[in-house]
Amino acid sequence: MGKAQIVGWAHGQFGKSPLENTEQLMASVLAPAMEHACIEATDIDGIFVGVMNNGFSKQDFQAALVAMGDERLAHTPAVRFENACATGTAALYSAMDFIEAGRGRIALVVGAEKMTALPTAEVGDILLSACYRAEEGDIDGGFAGQFGRIAQAYFQRYGDRSEELAMIAAKNHANGAANPYAHMRKDFGFDFCNTVSDKNPYVAAPLRRTDCSLISDGAAAIVIADEETAATLHRAIGFRARTQVNDIMALSRRDPLAFEGARRAWAKSLETAGVELFDLSLVETHDCFTIAELLEYEAMGLTAPGEGYRVVRDGTTQKDGRLPVNPSGGLKSKGHPIGATGVSMHIMAAMQLVDEAGDMQLPDARLAGVFNMGGTAVANYVSILERMK
Repeated sequence: MGKAQIVGWAHGQFGKSPLENTEQLMASVLAPAMEHACIEATDIDGIFVGVMNNGFSKQDFQAALVAMGDERLAHTPAVRFENACATGTAALYSAMDFIEAGRGRIALVVGAEKMTALPTAEVGDILLSACYRAEEGDIDGGFAGQFGRIAQAYFQRYGDRSEELAMIAAKNHANGAANPYAHMRKDFGFDFCNTVSDKNPYVAAPLRRTDCSLISDGAAAIVIADEETAATLHRAIGFRARTQVNDIMALSRRDPLAFEGARRAWAKSLETAGVELFDLSLVETHDCFTIAELLEYEAMGLTAPGEGYRVVRDGTTQKDGRLPVNPSGGLKSKGHPIGATGVSMHIMAAMQLVDEAGDMQLPDARLAGVFNMGGTAVANYVSILERMK
């Protein structure tokens, strides 16, 4: 059977969707994903669903909803995964394990979330469940408040980096303007992102609205196949490495600025892949907040701790820089429908490698890194992708 490879995908529009629930959102990407992979529903041996839910909807048992959207899948084994904001990648890695264990030849991965039907405060409270509620459940501002505290701690230790956070936001919004799937396709520019105003207020100081990813609906799907099957299909993207490293959930029991789990996941994936960081053509990283992207620069090894601002200032992570980060616009611009995010990030990277990224396309993209995290760098996933055909 060999290693599992990506052979096709479908990506829905992220944003405030007219589709009412995850059932409809998932249904919208099923047939397009199979068509893109050049397979039939009868070819699928297992379905792996990523939906966090946790109160976004009273309807659960999300894995069973896939067949509601396509009855041809009614008798195909389906299972649902939840791993906070890394839910989509958890489903993807489990599908790959299924293929590589020889239990099937083709698997379908679907990630989705319907978030906009609830008030913003309620969404923030649901997302706080990705934190350790016993100690962090009373944070003002919900999950944004958690990262606001992290930004405050970072500024206290290393100096005020508000301008650099605004530069990250401006970069990602500029990139996202070229992404047809993005929730927010608007280049706001640095001055707007750097200025507190009625349109860009503090959400959880020092984080402004432009420092925070959007509350979005969306779905995305990936088709995975074993090497032998992938060789017969139109496209194949392999994993040079894939790593998961966890960290302790409670921030009181670790340095919240170290992102140690992320650092270990990056180090292990780069070692397994036999490459250096600058061998990568691009990275799609988990910018749920701009401070997260800054910390992830340091965790991936771009700079020493406290010096992430340097690669912001010198243009390293720009689309035309030495290591483009989030050429898709990232979560900041594309949106962050929790269960779909990890699936989406892998699709964005895969599109670059097979020259199907349209206006987002980078020249001669050969290797792509993906970092998707659950919670505050608790569940950390790093993939390094390469084109196989």
